[in-house]
Amino acid sequence: MRPSQHSQQSSGSSSRSVSEPENSHLPKGSVWQVFITFLRLGLTSFGGPVAHIGYFRTELVEKQCWLSDSQFAQLLAICQFLPGPASSQMGFSLGLMRAGWGGAFAAFLAFTAPSVALMMLFAYCLPYFSGETGAAVIHGLKIVALAVVAQGVLGMARQLCPDNTRAGMALLATATVLIVGTASAQLVLVVIGVVAGIWLCKDIKPEPAAALTVPCGVPLGMVCLMVFVLLFIGLPLMSGAGGILAVMQGFYQAGALVFGGGHVVLPMLEDAVVTTGWISPEDFLAGYGAAQALPGPMFSFAAYLGSVLPEGMGGVGGALLAVLSIFLPGFLLLAGCLPLWQKVSQGTFAARGIAGVNAVVVGLLGAALFDPVFVSAVTEPADLAIGIVGFLMLVIWRLSPLWVVGWCVAASLTLALA
Repeated sequence: MRPSQHSQQSSGSSSRSVSEPENSHLPKGSVWQVFITFLRLGLTSFGGPVAHIGYFRTELVEKQCWLSDSQFAQLLAICQFLPGPASSQMGFSLGLMRAGWGGAFAAFLAFTAPSVALMMLFAYCLPYFSGETGAAVIHGLKIVALAVVAQGVLGMARQLCPDNTRAGMALLATATVLIVGTASAQLVLVVIGVVAGIWLCKDIKPEPAAALTVPCGVPLGMVCLMVFVLLFIGLPLMSGAGGILAVMQGFYQAGALVFGGGHVVLPMLEDAVVTTGWISPEDFLAGYGAAQALPGPMFSFAAYLGSVLPEGMGGVGGALLAVLSIFLPGFLLLAGCLPLWQKVSQGTFAARGIAGVNAVVVGLLGAALFDPVFVSAVTEPADLAIGIVGFLMLVIWRLSPLWVVGWCVAASLTLALA
């Protein structure tokens, strides 16, 4: 393409973005498109919830242009503010915006089903992953997460922190999380980001392109919040009868009370199934090791726990019940809050607050890039070198994350066996 052609197209794109919302010229996707996209992500998204955010952004913001970076960051801020599995809530909301309720459930099913099936089968394959080879594979997948998250942080920082004010907010958020190191600090920082954005980002104006279009109204959202509260209060009252109600209560409570998702839910699950005597500590830790090695959401660990529950509660039925119970509260809260967010997010002060939240989100991801991603992935200089090559494969050569998975795992195996 000649430079003049490029400049003309860029100018046309710029003028169009002023007069109409970004991506408004793109047709809404089908449920099938959402399902296929998230099935591919569910089969290849290694590295835990933080890495999943990087995979989502690469695929849906950069490649398929489902939404803008600002919209993506708004959804991420909402999902981080609410309890539940942040990456799965992101997938649910992305599917909802793309293809309505059918898209939301398609995204959840496609992203979660592979890891659920693998967790149920992993017990039979666990001996093959207990030696040096299995440890090297798991370590290679951690390095994949390092490259993917680094790419995501770099891309979002370019888009959402274009000035010194927002870059400074992001750096302060990163430093605060690394010093304090708690999920509660993240929630406080999101609130501070709103206030700081209103106060400091005075040049920010509302952008139609940044609006979140949610295909559900406030009344339905209120119903979802009421169902969440009724189950949260009612299940503990009924769980004394034991059986499936006790299983539902344990997993629902874990999904409803955990902030940060991923590994943060493990102590609550341990309290639900090990303290009660349903599962031995050894079996619990074996499933935890499996969850780290597989793609998809960490909450799929519930499928393993449900399948090994005592007779009458476990098996395939127990696995499905545990999975639905642990994911349900996060989705009810998300469906309840999204329409409320849509109502308040288009004013001038809201636009400034969103800019502040976006900057804080970049800072939170930057903190996660260091701990736990970098800390767990880099144990020697060779690990860092492998991760840098994987990062260059994504950023410079624009290769698929599958190539990065192959490279990092192969390099880790080679070092372990050399």
